[in-house]
Amino acid sequence: MSLQLAEQYEENEQYDKAYEEYKRLLTRNPDDLSLLERLGHTAMVLDKKDEAAEYYTKIVQKDMTNTLAYEQLMDIYVTTDKYKYYVYRGNLHSVEHHLEHAINDFKKALSHAEDEKEIITTRFVLANLYEQTDRNMKAVDEYLKIIDHGDAPVEVYLKLANLYVKEDALASAVDMLENAKKHYDIPAVNETLAQLYLKDNQAEKALEVTQDELMKIKCLLETGKTDEAHEAIVKNESQYKNNAQFYSVKAQYYFQTEDYDKALDCVNEYDKLEKNSPLTYQMRALIYENKKDDFNAHLNWGKYNLVRKNKDVAINEYLNAHQLNEDDADLISTIAMLLEETGDNLHAVEFYEKLSKLEPTNKKALEKLADFRESLGDYRMQADYLEQLYALDKRNTGVIKKLAVAYEKIKNKPASVEFYTKYLELSKGANDYEQVKAKLSKLENTTMEEDEGLLEKILRMFNK
Repeated sequence: MSLQLAEQYEENEQYDKAYEEYKRLLTRNPDDLSLLERLGHTAMVLDKKDEAAEYYTKIVQKDMTNTLAYEQLMDIYVTTDKYKYYVYRGNLHSVEHHLEHAINDFKKALSHAEDEKEIITTRFVLANLYEQTDRNMKAVDEYLKIIDHGDAPVEVYLKLANLYVKEDALASAVDMLENAKKHYDIPAVNETLAQLYLKDNQAEKALEVTQDELMKIKCLLETGKTDEAHEAIVKNESQYKNNAQFYSVKAQYYFQTEDYDKALDCVNEYDKLEKNSPLTYQMRALIYENKKDDFNAHLNWGKYNLVRKNKDVAINEYLNAHQLNEDDADLISTIAMLLEETGDNLHAVEFYEKLSKLEPTNKKALEKLADFRESLGDYRMQADYLEQLYALDKRNTGVIKKLAVAYEKIKNKPASVEFYTKYLELSKGANDYEQVKAKLSKLENTTMEEDEGLLEKILRMFNK
């Protein structure tokens, strides 16, 4: 038994012998996709379509992204089984991310489904496709039809509840899981239902349903039973000391009992376990609001919205914080960066200027200001900012070359020659070395008179 022998049979068009040899090899390697593909191909050549279908079906069971197998299965069933043909065509379109085509295929498959299992399976796939294309209510319709068939799997109820929450139909989500609980009294249903009860301000009901210790503490806090909640916290301290949710519950307890410093300590512990979570910043913001620390409240609301990708709201919160403390360099830098990201470059420059005044050696601020002045054609001011950068790093060839070009543009020949020369001294072997060398040579033999600065030009216009 060898692969080489089977391949030799196939090359000699002895397909029946190749087929038998491939089958023997498969008994030793039943998960070998390459062998399954060879068997499927050889079976097709021998017109053993039923056997070919078995091999290609095994392939897609092991590799759901195998487009060749789907295409072969479509060829096998195109005239014999319309249901399977459209299912495999739908799967192929799903793999290729042509979801609209996949939806149409599964709708056609549904019209050819003959038994309840096929109907339920197809509706489930259709519902998932509708979810992927953000047509939640169409997905809801499909899931509800599955439930109408009876004995729907628990996943259908959970998916329906999730979709109702997305559509802000919390009462419907609760109803759905209350119905699910009658058929599936299991943790997956009960704990999800408890969370929905809590979200719907029905903490007492949530407490009746949940078996989760942390959820029980949340419910006790929501119902004002802080003493019982504290007892439960103390009891579970050692068990949940490495659980982020435990520290969020603990923070809620201290927040409700107005011990805000301890609440902040708990939030810090939560943050160690759940890095950069929006909940961290939300909890901090609420705590600082109650501490009457408006600066830190706005700062954390800004971080909260930034993590949630609400940039405009984040900028507004940061600007409010800046009004309360105009000397926070990190905040100014963040505002400048965000304004730049949103395309408000003029406003961003204002903050880079503020940053530069607070931190005269801040390279990023100086670079941004130099670039902005260059974009305006104000090369004299650009050179001023570049000189400050040069003073911070006299071996920065990028800054040195920009200075040489800026001075050349304002026709300050001595300064331009000086910096082109410095650039060549530091950049031997650079790709543009010869080009800059030629430019310097030409510049040294050129007569030029320095331009007036922008400010001087404006003043002269007014003096006229």
